[in-house]
Amino acid sequence: MSTSRRTWMQSDWERALEQLMELATSQDTARGLFLNRTLEAVRALGDEAAVARCQAVLGQQRLMDFVNYPVTLLIRLTMAAVRELSARHGGAEQVLRMLGQKAAVGLMSSAVGSAMSAQSVTGADHISASMQAIYKVTSNYGERSMEWLGPRHGRLIMRRSFLPMPYHEGAMVEVLERLGARNVRVQGGVLGPLDSEYDFTWE
Repeated sequence: MSTSRRTWMQSDWERALEQLMELATSQDTARGLFLNRTLEAVRALGDEAAVARCQAVLGQQRLMDFVNYPVTLLIRLTMAAVRELSARHGGAEQVLRMLGQKAAVGLMSSAVGSAMSAQSVTGADHISASMQAIYKVTSNYGERSMEWLGPRHGRLIMRRSFLPMPYHEGAMVEVLERLGARNVRVQGGVLGPLDSEYDFTWE
């Protein structure tokens, strides 16, 4: 199947996120870690007024990092964060990438991520196992598969993923670097409404 690179223009990012939300079911959940790290990103990159508007999406509930919440809540919060930050930080695509990176920082600082980062070997087997474990721990939806095109060149294929491609690109760069890879490059491509692939290399 051929892939295409979706350009996240300011005019269509919100519609794309709304479409992702419409495709989610009540059974699709994500860890509270992603919601909490999104709020942290808004605090770091915006201001307290922006944080308050994003917090309103969540209501008064206190979110726990490793409790499951509806993925639609994460998508709504991501929409609010992009709306608050895109004018200040280079547009929606760049903000989505930054949000993904921030989420990955939180994940890799957790006990699960720290255990993976502590291993001294950087190679295809370690990276493949770590990436699969990370997605298994953090969400209950979708399928991921990995294929290797060279010693430091792989491709991650995601099926039924409810976060946009730039978000995953930012997260993958951060995760791979914390697993020991250097000079990481990640390029996403669209396969379908909920499907995408990520070609990645490192030195």
